[in-house]
Amino acid sequence: MRTTGHRRVIAAAATTAASTLTLIGTPAHAQTPSPTAAPSAGADTSELTQLAEGYLQHRAELLTTARPALKSARGQVQATRSMSAQVQDEFAALVEKGQRYQRVDGGYTKAEVDVTVTDVTVTGQSATLQLTEHTRLYLPFTPQEIEEGAPEYEESSLPHTVRFAQGPDGAWLLSSDEADAEGRPTATTQVADVDVEPAADDGGGTPDEDEGSKDAGADIAPLPDNSVEYVKPAISANYNYGKMVSYANKYWHNHNDAYRTYGNDCTNFISQAMLAGGWKPKGGAIIQRKSNKYWFYGPTKFTTSYTWAGAENWYWFAKKHSKRTKILNNVWKLASADVLQADFNRNNNIDHTMIVTKKYRGTPYLTYHTSDTHNKSLKKILSDYPRAWWYAHRT
Repeated sequence: MRTTGHRRVIAAAATTAASTLTLIGTPAHAQTPSPTAAPSAGADTSELTQLAEGYLQHRAELLTTARPALKSARGQVQATRSMSAQVQDEFAALVEKGQRYQRVDGGYTKAEVDVTVTDVTVTGQSATLQLTEHTRLYLPFTPQEIEEGAPEYEESSLPHTVRFAQGPDGAWLLSSDEADAEGRPTATTQVADVDVEPAADDGGGTPDEDEGSKDAGADIAPLPDNSVEYVKPAISANYNYGKMVSYANKYWHNHNDAYRTYGNDCTNFISQAMLAGGWKPKGGAIIQRKSNKYWFYGPTKFTTSYTWAGAENWYWFAKKHSKRTKILNNVWKLASADVLQADFNRNNNIDHTMIVTKKYRGTPYLTYHTSDTHNKSLKKILSDYPRAWWYAHRT
């Protein structure tokens, strides 16, 4: 079951159809002729889906090294008056983001976007689609490098609410796009919003213990010889690291129905992966829920320990009380199945938790929930949040 915390609207616009919108030059699979008369409900759904997918495809392509010229991209999407201004600003920001990614690790070579529509509501001259954007951003690796272990692409999954209004000629006009993203990190295909606080609904809270100060955060400076990397065994005396990674690869997008989904779900997801790899629950009584000395999952949020889904609480259980992790002094020492945590605001409260699902030529690739992302390079993540404090755990 997937529950919802507070929604952060990344891209919202008024729905007034002040000017005609068409999606010009959309991918072949997303092209559709403008209707000359009011279409049927079935035709509405098909056309609206194609229009939404085409728009999201345009956005993703701006992140790639094969991006169209910004002026050309703007011309491909003509929007209502208010949406046009927003599209122009966001397209420019996406180009800048793609260029930054290209500088730090080569960026992306191409983008593929598919959408899954879960609900369509058409009322008069307005329509609303609830959909999930599935994006693959291909990395600049050769087939041989991929065979050696490099990731072929980064993947992400992001729910949207997309609205349309019908113009005077009967054509559907894009009027707003709201991405349902909780807190940070900002989804790759979205524009960073530095003023937004991380989502609060993570299942954690103030613990019974006064934990004092954390260890110093991990250094982000590259190692002298980053090509020499620590390789963990797939199986140790206590844990199966291969199962941790396999779990993350399987459930990064299709959430495991055996567990709740929190508004900020990153640490819940990591706890599931650790459990799959051999971590044993500790405790289980309701009275132990708020203590960082225990780690357990229950049938309700109120019978689950703070340490299970709360990022800050998880840190203290993993590192201090159970000693199941060891803090690394540099993020580039992370290996497969290790965990990286972030304090984005430097307020001594950890906001986000990720797992390493690949490491290639010294670069860790991380997978996480909220927003659901698979195999994003550490280089890109560090460039998104250069001021964050990082806590690297050897599992």
